[in-house]
Amino acid sequence: MNVYIAGKIRTDSERKSLEKIDRLCKSLGFKTFLPHRDVGLAKSIKDVKRIFRGDIEEGLKNINLVVALLDGFHVGAGTAWELGYAYAKGIPTIGLKTDEKISNALEYLSVILIGSMPIATSFKELKENLIRLKKEMD
Repeated sequence: MNVYIAGKIRTDSERKSLEKIDRLCKSLGFKTFLPHRDVGLAKSIKDVKRIFRGDIEEGLKNINLVVALLDGFHVGAGTAWELGYAYAKGIPTIGLKTDEKISNALEYLSVILIGSMPIATSFKELKENLIRLKKEMD
């Protein structure tokens, strides 16, 4: 099963959190696509086509699940786009929000994101969701 790991990638802290999700997914037997690892970061506007082609046209090809890190003041535009794409294509999604209660995040996450997927509030809960989903999809 192939998992696309979505989330903001601008800071070292954001990338490290995504890499923790990556390790969890791999420990459960998933193959992963991690944009900053597998495509790289945009350094300038000249990188836009390469990043879009790698992240979206290649990265979301043959994906069975999207796991999205939702921590922070807002969800990144790219993350929201990837989640919407997955929803439109019927690809299951799981969110992870560890920095505040979902009920307190209505303004930042939006009811659309909250209503479109299960959102785990800890890595333990994410692991349980991944195990359950893997059993359902096998």
